[in-house]
Amino acid sequence: MRRINAQNVNLKEKKEALFMKIVSSFKQLEHTEALDEKIKSKSQKLKKFFDGNFEVHWTCHVRDDGAHCAEIKLLGPSFEYHAAAHSDKLYKSLDLAINKIEKQVSKKKDKWKKRISHKHQPSVKDQQIAQVEWDEEYWETKKEEENVA
Repeated sequence: MRRINAQNVNLKEKKEALFMKIVSSFKQLEHTEALDEKIKSKSQKLKKFFDGNFEVHWTCHVRDDGAHCAEIKLLGPSFEYHAAAHSDKLYKSLDLAINKIEKQVSKKKDKWKKRISHKHQPSVKDQQIAQVEWDEEYWETKKEEENVA
């Protein structure tokens, strides 16, 4: 990740740079600028899920059988997600890993949204009572019905 020079950077770039930290490590692979750009672009897809600061740790390596592996770990103040994928090509492994982590995060977010929304829904047991205007005449007729019964 590049360093920020406060004099030359506008506010949006400053906020973007402070928002997400990307750490990448490579084992038995050559570290290239193109690979860094691919990892950065894939990591940018995760910004839509989080409001606060978080870290993205990428680990790329080659297995003994020649398969390229990509592992991603998301770390935040109250969460941790992990996904791994392997394929014959490294870029495909990166795509598979980011898709897995996006599914995990979106599934968890959906669960939290459902949990919160069900908490505050009012329950109406009698639809007629809910639709009637509450005035004194209603209560008087209700008392008369009870006295008759």
